[in-house]
Amino acid sequence: MSRRYPFVTVDVFTDQQFGGNQLAVFLEPDGLSDVEMQAIAREMNLSETTFVFAPTRPDCIARVRIFTPGSELPFAGHPTVGTAWVLANRGRAPAGSRSFSLEEGIGAVPVRLEGDVASPSRVWMSHRDAAFGAAVQQRAEIAAALGLLESDLLADQPVVTGSTGVPFLYVPLRSPEVVDRAEPDWRALIAAVGEPPNTFVFAPDPGRGTSRVYSRMFAGASLGIPEDSATGSASGPLGAYVAEHGVVGLPEPIEIISLQGNKMGRPSLIRIRLRLANGHATGIEVGRSVVRVLEGVLTLAS
Repeated sequence: MSRRYPFVTVDVFTDQQFGGNQLAVFLEPDGLSDVEMQAIAREMNLSETTFVFAPTRPDCIARVRIFTPGSELPFAGHPTVGTAWVLANRGRAPAGSRSFSLEEGIGAVPVRLEGDVASPSRVWMSHRDAAFGAAVQQRAEIAAALGLLESDLLADQPVVTGSTGVPFLYVPLRSPEVVDRAEPDWRALIAAVGEPPNTFVFAPDPGRGTSRVYSRMFAGASLGIPEDSATGSASGPLGAYVAEHGVVGLPEPIEIISLQGNKMGRPSLIRIRLRLANGHATGIEVGRSVVRVLEGVLTLAS
């Protein structure tokens, strides 16, 4: 007897189909083993696939397991936003509620809906406060490992590792054009800084607005994807870095927009909201729209 598993795919951090970051959501995954979930994620070949289970925590409406083609993640942004939208759209969120939490590997992740609860116009996910490491001193080596010159780095801004749940190496560059020229050599990055986390490059983007940055995220081999078109988990620390270091002008209330995925032909506009308290970013939220793309059923032999 075969087993049937319905799924939905959505595009996240965009208001148009075939933009943003793709996500597959399996809403009835009971009976799947860890090995099968990893194989399904590899078969879907999207940056992430989520599997929605009953929660084990009373403060969450669902437990979400997140897989890339190469590994399981404890936390990720566009899967959180996209899965929350699908749950609301399918009536799986508390009736009339605009706020709830999803259980992920790092614990409860709060989300907030805007617009029609059954078809939210925007979904926001909350981040814990960002933690950053010490400035990395090997600037010339890191630039060379990205196929750049040290002069391509943004002057007087540190290269650091930052995280709100998943670590990224943040490399500020001087312009969007330089961001588009970056091409990582992972062996050279490892030689420069040891085993590096996923690497996030960004630059001020004044041509598109005073509070905007232009971004790319290069994924390490373990994820099974070379580049990500929209990385919500990286965008929380990105907003904290940009605000705390004054990389761009900040409106009041603070909202920073990151354009990511443009070089890949899947432009994603990620909105980042936060507050500054004594120069420290807090109250970080990341969000935007989600668009439904297709529905299907995966059939597995028993």
